Amino acid sequence: MRELILLRHAHAEPVAPGQSDTDRPLSSEGLAEAEAAGRWLAEQGLVPDRVLCSPARRTRETLEAVLAKIGYVDQRLDDAIYDASAGTLAEIADGHREAERLLLVGHNPGIEHLAALMHSGQSGDFRGMPPGGIAVLSLPANAAIEPGIATLSAFWWP
Repeated sequence: MRELILLRHAHAEPVAPGQSDTDRPLSSEGLAEAEAAGRWLAEQGLVPDRVLCSPARRTRETLEAVLAKIGYVDQRLDDAIYDASAGTLAEIADGHREAERLLLVGHNPGIEHLAALMHSGQSGDFRGMPPGGIAVLSLPANAAIEPGIATLSAFWWP
């Protein structure tokens, strides 16, 4: 078995006048959520082998707070994660099959749709993923990322 951990970025500040959506920082509430997410991952022993993260400021800040709790791991920014569909996220994750535990830090609705798609086989069968929420999906070691392939082994939110 291998695991795919999906982490939605924590709460961010609203877009300021003239600011790009990708430049939105975490709010103080979001920083606390991200730190709590990192503590939970550490307590569960869910330290990833590799992290793929959207380049948006709020996802990078979420990841930094998580890494402060779990320690340094191989991390890569991937422009395609920002505003990605579940299908795009599945392709990105599938490109890293060699990682036994992969953490993907991104945005809704793509993150929650991917969790639903992998677990139930339908991307419309989602229940919502709050900011800072984590879905841990277990799947066969060599299996491709595809609909219905995974078991939801844990779900956490701040």
